[in-house]
Amino acid sequence: MIASDRIKKLDEFFKAFSIISEGNYVYLCDIKEDYSRWSKSAVDYFNLPDVYMYGAGSVWEDHIHPDDREKYHESIERIFSGADEGHEMQYRAMANDGCYVDCTCRGVVLRDNNGNPEYFAGAIKNHGSMSYIDTITGLRNLYGFFDDVKAVSKNKERNEYAVLMLGITSFSNINDVHGYTFGNSVLRKFSRMIQKSFPDKEVYRMDGTKFCIIVDDMTQEQITDLYDELHTKAYNEFHVDGQRVPLAINAGLIAVDDFDISAETIFSCLKYAYSESKNHCLGALNVFENKLSNDNTNIFEKINTIRTSVMRGCKGFYLCYQPIMYADTEKIKGVEALIRWKNDKYGIVPPLQFIPVLEQDSLFPLLGRWILRQAMNDCKFFLEQYPDFLISVNISYTQLERSDFVSDIFAILDETGFPANNLCLEITERCRLLDMKMLKHKFAMLKERGIKLALDDFGTGFSSIGVLRELPIDVVKIDREFVKNIENSPVDRKTIMFVSSLSEAFSTEICVEGVENIEMRDLLRKYKVSTFQGYFYSKPVSVEEIAKLEQLDKCVL
Repeated sequence: MIASDRIKKLDEFFKAFSIISEGNYVYLCDIKEDYSRWSKSAVDYFNLPDVYMYGAGSVWEDHIHPDDREKYHESIERIFSGADEGHEMQYRAMANDGCYVDCTCRGVVLRDNNGNPEYFAGAIKNHGSMSYIDTITGLRNLYGFFDDVKAVSKNKERNEYAVLMLGITSFSNINDVHGYTFGNSVLRKFSRMIQKSFPDKEVYRMDGTKFCIIVDDMTQEQITDLYDELHTKAYNEFHVDGQRVPLAINAGLIAVDDFDISAETIFSCLKYAYSESKNHCLGALNVFENKLSNDNTNIFEKINTIRTSVMRGCKGFYLCYQPIMYADTEKIKGVEALIRWKNDKYGIVPPLQFIPVLEQDSLFPLLGRWILRQAMNDCKFFLEQYPDFLISVNISYTQLERSDFVSDIFAILDETGFPANNLCLEITERCRLLDMKMLKHKFAMLKERGIKLALDDFGTGFSSIGVLRELPIDVVKIDREFVKNIENSPVDRKTIMFVSSLSEAFSTEICVEGVENIEMRDLLRKYKVSTFQGYFYSKPVSVEEIAKLEQLDKCVL
């Protein structure tokens, strides 16, 4: 029988989580006793035994769709064993009428003073019964937005409409300084400011601090002018409770003229345009360019098709591999896996045309897992003859921020039987946008398993040195922009010298990308460079062509 003091503590925690999880089903599990408390609304909706349950994980698993149970079961086992800090996952769960509804579950592990998992707390969002009204601002929310975009797209009488996304930068600082109640007041007042700037337009509260507006009767120039005025007012004239709160805002805009494009594709393109405003345009309105490509198809249409391919088991995707060579011996060390996509209509589509947008899409983790699994399966046969053969796989910051990222990596390693010591994950300095404490914890678990880490595109961002300083990086990859003129540029040579000295201080290896001729190779050999990658050795090719490379016969064992 569980002690009364633990039940009391469970109830106190549950009450606290319920307050901050308005609109979601809340659960809180005492891991040591496997005893849980759940929201009464969840118990009623899903016909669960009681608000208090022993073995709630197994009880809930029986309600999850059979196709989704394995992933859920693996996640719960890792949480109870202490291997994971929580999870974020989507699944279907059976309601009391026997029908399945889509759910999003986010949970976090609370540890005791000895670091052992003590409580597992979280919230379940039921997309089958969600209100379409945001409880903080009173605006229509994300689900209302999707329904309204679909409705607008069905109206064939208009030729085009636009969607604007705008939001507040560094909003967490407001919460940290003034508290969440004040932060909610900021969101409410900002939403009213948007409505005044765009009268007679429906304003939607999206995730976090983002808002959207669907516009069907204004030119791009008119929208830009109104946003510029709002941008100035938000910074100079925004007051809450008698105090000025300067708001830095960003905005992305897309014009939709193809009504066969899904609302999800529109949303992903919109989020990409918004992220460009935030990261590269200093808050100026950024417009997504829906240009015609070489095959006379617009970008929207192409991304929509590629997005559908992801949902259909990543059909049309394949991997190419570019060799990574030892600088001194020119023997092959391993390969970098590079994603490609093709179909009969578009041919081969370069990744730069779809990856930046798909990174903003909720489907991207599916593609990320497919890339890892395919790369491991493709390269396993190399290891029989070359035990030290290394494969490098690029990882997006949107994958890193997911709570189940590490468990996904481990699960794919176990599934494929690929040795962790032969895997290198390449990250970029954009990971700096994420919580550094969270990253350190995830990377520590990866390193403990033997996985290597590379910092890609070194020097192209603002935070590369900071990432190198704080994270356990094994390899620094110097972007080709720093070496393409190295034969004629003293500045580029000094840059390579500086980076090599810096890497030596942090005990990391250096890989130079973009090596294209023998002169570049010979010049770079004068510096402390470990490996080369570039067209001088090979362009990205199929795994079968990698196996035919004569350098593979010289691979260091």
